[in-house]
Amino acid sequence: MPETERRPWNPLGALQFFRSHEGSSRTILPLVSFLLAVAPMAHAGPPFVTDDPEPVEYRHWEVYLASQTMHTPDDTSGTLPHVEVNYGLVPNLQVHLIAPEAFDSPAGAPRQFGYGNTELGIKYRFLAESSSSPEIAVFPLVEVPTGDRSKGLSDGHTQVFLPVWLQKNFGPWTTYGGGGYWINPGSGNRDYWFLGWLVQYQVLKNLAAGVEVFHQTPQTRRSGSTSQVNFGVTWDLSDTTHILASAGPAIQGPRGYQTYFAFQLTFGPEK
Repeated sequence: MPETERRPWNPLGALQFFRSHEGSSRTILPLVSFLLAVAPMAHAGPPFVTDDPEPVEYRHWEVYLASQTMHTPDDTSGTLPHVEVNYGLVPNLQVHLIAPEAFDSPAGAPRQFGYGNTELGIKYRFLAESSSSPEIAVFPLVEVPTGDRSKGLSDGHTQVFLPVWLQKNFGPWTTYGGGGYWINPGSGNRDYWFLGWLVQYQVLKNLAAGVEVFHQTPQTRRSGSTSQVNFGVTWDLSDTTHILASAGPAIQGPRGYQTYFAFQLTFGPEK
């Protein structure tokens, strides 16, 4: 995958929970806001939700200023903005941070806005791509409960994601995906699986387009499984500045769609 693609927030947890309690938005607003804050921002390679195994190059940086929103007939929620930083600490290993400002605006109820949970992670590529095999990496993530509990932006529980990602390149085509297990403690919550796969094509030297499909098993005892398709592009304005965007509807589970937009800086020492 081109080095300009990395990771944001996935809002499906809030979407499926809100839909399963449709008609009770005032009552469940704190719970919706909580799910917004702690839903896995983690498993994503911007502008997509599915991640890839390619770490940031050694001693290089990726910095995103991004916003992701989720729309349903009764609610709009998302991050405005979130800041993501990835750094190549050693060869084949990157450290990762996301600091989000979360919001939730249900119809007929006050808007909730505040700092969400902080995401930390380490991506380690243990197998490089060859002519006969894909590159493979692990990317454990931790959601630290830094959100304001009084605003429903956290329930005080730490979440952990344990995924494995694979990628293979075929000329202008790139395909990658995989999945992992979310440890999701808390009253009413369930541990769950995430699986996703993506195909991307280098349309122009500075423009790549892709489509992904991903699936999650139930995150709460009252919700069901969800599936979604996303279409996204990465536009390289220069060697250091990039625009990323995606949008897509749910194809299984609650009705709705999501959007993502980011401005990205990539920089580091010259080779």
